[in-house]
Amino acid sequence: MTSTDSPGPGAPRPSGGAPVIRLLLADDHPVVRAGLRAVLETEPDFEVVADVATAERAVELTAERDLDVVLMDLQFGGRMLGSQATAAITARPDAPRVLVLTTYDTDADILAAIEAGATGYLLKDAPPEELAAAVRTAAAGKSALAPAIALRLMDRMRTPATALSRRETEVLQLVADGLSNAAISKRLFLSQATVKSHLVHIYAKLGVDSRTSAVAAATAQGLIRR
Repeated sequence: MTSTDSPGPGAPRPSGGAPVIRLLLADDHPVVRAGLRAVLETEPDFEVVADVATAERAVELTAERDLDVVLMDLQFGGRMLGSQATAAITARPDAPRVLVLTTYDTDADILAAIEAGATGYLLKDAPPEELAAAVRTAAAGKSALAPAIALRLMDRMRTPATALSRRETEVLQLVADGLSNAAISKRLFLSQATVKSHLVHIYAKLGVDSRTSAVAAATAQGLIRR
């Protein structure tokens, strides 16, 4: 099945005339999009308006269509990430809610999505009923978090002194991706001294003394991806 951002058949309106929740699906895997569409269109109050394969196209369509919720993946084959698309979408007046739907449950990904303005964060292994409930919760403007995600955020709140900040997780993720301090400073528009300062704080919080050890410890704790 190929990607399409043309209107899908949608679901029939409920007989009671309840509002239909209009959805946009953004994921670069066609099988995932097809599966999501098939599941969501069984709900009488959902209408899948379109599905797209890139974050850029998701941003474009939210400006063109009347939408209530965008289901957004985090990793795409193009240049724009799901968190960047989320920030672009939610920055607009009367923007649809963004519900992140991904396989990643690291602090780095969660914090990036929430800071970007995501209303909810769900993992792709969620059962259909949990997904449908999250969509309705997001459409109502309420937070919709997978239990595992809520638990990670609660753990961060319980141990604020040792929890890596949003910027620290971002720096450490780039370290794990193989970037040097100079490359990280250019990517994040920071001075190299600031990058080094972040790394010093990261080492102290993780109880390590090197980049390699920091990456290993953070990966083991689910803070970053490898």
